Amino acid sequence: MEQGRSLDIAGNRRSSEGFGGLFVGAFLLVAFLLLPAVPAHSASSYVVTETIETLEYEIYEPVAPVAAATSTLGQYGPFRVVAHDAVEMTGTVDSYTPAAFRQMLGQFPGIKRIEMIDCDGSVDEEANLNLARMIRRAGISTHVPAHGSVRSGAVELFLAGLNRTAHQNAEFIVHSWMDEDGREANDYPANDPVHAEYLDYYAEMGVPVPTAKAFYALTNSVPFSDQLRLSRSDMARFQLLH
Repeated sequence: MEQGRSLDIAGNRRSSEGFGGLFVGAFLLVAFLLLPAVPAHSASSYVVTETIETLEYEIYEPVAPVAAATSTLGQYGPFRVVAHDAVEMTGTVDSYTPAAFRQMLGQFPGIKRIEMIDCDGSVDEEANLNLARMIRRAGISTHVPAHGSVRSGAVELFLAGLNRTAHQNAEFIVHSWMDEDGREANDYPANDPVHAEYLDYYAEMGVPVPTAKAFYALTNSVPFSDQLRLSRSDMARFQLLH
């Protein structure tokens, strides 16, 4: 009896296993039918095609503009030759300016007029007075055009002109001189020879002695660090135009 019951139990176990296998197989079949189809190749094996656009362009080198025509015939330090008989002056007189002026006269011996446009003086007073005497010896006239400005030591240079003229709107700026030691005109006694150097120069340029003394005193009444503006009428009053 116990052995038969065992067989029955064993038989039922086999029947249960068969039914379970059938159930699992049916479930897998339904899942297969319901899931979407998968491509035969894997996701990592598909090919992506990318189109790259090629741009073509040309590089153009910039072309330098053509310089405007100029009437300059030559540049010699602060002097610009604008005609065979005339030059324009702009800038500062230094130790090399007399040599540049001499070279200019060698190239253009017919120069007879200097237009003093914007002249701010000198950094070498000895060179400035030497240049002034060269201008007078060459018989060259000086002129300050409209809105022209002649300042500091350039005023002495203006006085070198054989003829000295100025536009009504021209300006002249004066102040005391200062030497290499920082001493100004009024730091020297009235009878010091340094003053005679300037007064003798004025006389050499044809300025009457009383007028030269008055103008020199006016100039030195203004400290080197300040400025006194004189008009064309002021210069005429001191008989510095003709």
